[in-house]
This record gives sequence, C-alpha cells and structure tokens, in this order.
Amino acid sequence: QVQLAESGGGLVYPGGSLRLSCAVSGGTFSRGTFSTYTMAWFRQAPGKEREVVGYISWRGSSPYYTDSVKGRFTISRDNAKNTVYLQMNSLKPDDTADYYCAAKYFQNGVRPQDYDYWGQGTQVTVSS
Repeated sequence: QVQLAESGGGLVYPGGSLRLSCAVSGGTFSRGTFSTYTMAWFRQAPGKEREVVGYISWRGSSPYYTDSVKGRFTISRDNAKNTVYLQMNSLKPDDTADYYCAAKYFQNGVRPQDYDYWGQGTQVTVSS
C-alpha cells in the first residue's frame, strides 16, 4: 500500500516561512504512478473543516490556490523523487493548522472526498 508522508511542519513566527514536503513511498498506487496523480495540500485548523490549500495537476502546470494563500504559498512537484512541496511564505496566525497532502488519479479537485490517498499530516503553528 502506497504511503504519503508529510514533513517540515513546526512553529514559526508571523511573517516567517516553512517548506512542507510530501513523499510517496512504500508501494504502488492502485492505478498509474505518481506522475499521473494530482497532488493537493489541505489543512484543518482546530474546530474547523478540512479545506483545500491548493493542488498541482499531474501535468504540473498552473497550480490552483485558495484565495487566502495566493501570492504567499507555492506548490511544486518532483516526479523523479515522488515528492510534492508546499512553500509557505509570509505566514500568518490564521495559517495555523494540520497540513495534509492527498493524491487523486488524473483529475483535479478541491473537496477532501475527491481524493483517494492521504498522508497523516504535519502540524504548522504560526505564533509570536
């Protein structure tokens, strides 16, 4: 069974930066390979629903971002390393959440239920 593993979370001051990574390993997808999956980042703050941060399609072009992170966050992928990244700059306290990566075969989506594979999450805390 394929595994998605997030890393890079932590505590950061407002205005700071973090880079999250999501490495896919441990087996094969039921269909296709990493390069045929849209990779998304979601986040869930305490007491709130899980929301999409953004995604990068299997093509790797024109990533989608939710409005609240546009201009601050960047998603990229390295298909040779089976890894997707989330570069977060100008972090705000409202960005505090558990961050999850997710994979969807050949299609894009913004809803958690659209995605087939999930990581365990990494915590990001933005506080002074």
